[in-house]
This record gives sequence, structure tokens and C-alpha cells, in this order.
Amino acid sequence: MNNIELATIYLPLLDEVYKAESKTAILDGDEVTVQKGQHGEIKVAKLDMDGLGDYTRNSGYTKGSTKFVWETIKYDKERSQELRIDRLDNEESLGILFSKLSGEFIRTKVIPETDAARFAKISSVDGISKKAETLADGAAAIAALRTCANKMDEDEVSPENRILWLTPTLKGLIDDLDTTKSKKILEKFSTIIEVPQSRFYTAITLNPGTENSYGYKKAEDGKNINFMCVEKSAAVTAMDQYVKYFTPDQDQNGDDNVFDYRNNNLYGHVYENKRAGVYVSYDDAA
Repeated sequence: MNNIELATIYLPLLDEVYKAESKTAILDGDEVTVQKGQHGEIKVAKLDMDGLGDYTRNSGYTKGSTKFVWETIKYDKERSQELRIDRLDNEESLGILFSKLSGEFIRTKVIPETDAARFAKISSVDGISKKAETLADGAAAIAALRTCANKMDEDEVSPENRILWLTPTLKGLIDDLDTTKSKKILEKFSTIIEVPQSRFYTAITLNPGTENSYGYKKAEDGKNINFMCVEKSAAVTAMDQYVKYFTPDQDQNGDDNVFDYRNNNLYGHVYENKRAGVYVSYDDAA
């Protein structure tokens, strides 16, 4: 199997792992909402329109406007890593080794960081609903979710595609109540996804990969998120993944099979006219 074949075969597998394991892949745009641009840019579809006006016999229909434009924005970040497999490993098992190595890398390194960066980016947007609160028990959690649902209802946010992310601990507190109240409030959200607290912060720091500093960590001013609700059309995310392979004979820094991994991320874009569709509850003390 040559260099190009390996990269071509395994990149779709990495995409499959990402889509299956990521907590935020549900927000990824498709070809209808996202187009790749040039020079580190990406285009996202933006739709807006005017409301009703009077119909008159003389002038006829109100002359409002409908706007559909491709808004050009910058990707947030490029991240990378080099994966190595020694030459002496059986050449026939190279594909299996790389499949295991890359799959574990995507699951344990790429996905948690990408999820964490997306939650932090969306949380930082001005104009969304944010509330600082400590949710110590199930009753407090239900009350907080009710406040979120009421806010979105009053703002006429569509109830059909409200995605709720919350920590397993918070979900457990709600489930332990096992009451009509808990069931009713969860019915206000179309999709419920549990997110480990370790990737659920209002702000993170992406380590540069120098001096053994890799991955991400909670920022000094970051707070623990209790839950986040996003109406699906209010925000969009995107990630492009790339893989290159070099044989041991091509390796200039050792004697390894080298797989270079790189991604380019739009961690989150919240549409200006749909910021009512994002609600974040966070613990100001944590």
C-alpha cells in the first residue's frame, strides 16, 4: 500500500470515529450551510428577512427584503500532531497498527479538545443568554432548565431542534428525582447529550505543543458549564481533517512510518440574528 492509498483509506475512517464520538458534531454544517473558502476562510449561509407590512390596493405588496448571503469568516485554529510507527513493526500489520493508533488518538485527544473549544467559543459570544448559578441538587437543576426553556419560549425560539448538553452529574441528579416534573422539563429539548465536565468550560487554553505542553486545559478565568442549550440553526461548527504518510526511507528524523495529522477548525459561529437560540448556565464558583 503506497503513501497516497494509506491517507485516502484512513481519512474517512477518522471522520467516522469523529462523527460517532464527538459531543458537538451535531452542529457541523453541511454543504447547504457551509462552504470552504480560501486563505484560511470558510463561508457560512446567512438568512434574514423583513416582517409583514400593509397590503394596499394602490401599491400592492410591501417591498421588504429577503437576504441570503454567504458570510465569510476565519477558521479559529489549526492543530496538528505527528504519529510514528517504527520500521521494524511488521509491514503487513501497518494498517492495523495505524488504525488502532489513529482511532485512539481521535477519541482521546482530538475529540475532547474540539468539543471543549467549541463549548468555550460559543459561551464567549456576546448577546447570548448566560446565567451564573450553582446547581446543588435535582430540584435546582429542574428549575434552571425551566428558566432556560421559558426564556427560549418567550423569545420564540423553535422548540423542534433544541439541543441540550449537560454534565452526567447533573443528568443523574435529575434522573434520581424520577418525577413528572423532571420528565416534563426534559421533553422541552429535542436532543439531550451528556458531556464530561473535563471538556465543558466557558474558557479553555489550547497548549502550543512545545516543551511537552499539549492538548488543552481549563483557562484561569474559565468556569464549569452546568448545561448549554443551542437551537440547531443558531450556530454552526466545522472541522477539516488531513493525513499524510511517509515511509521510513522518507523519514528525515528517524526510521519510522510517519503519519502527519492536521485539522482546521471553526469552533463555532453563532448567527447574529439567532443569538436568542443559545443559553448557557455556568457555575461562577467553579
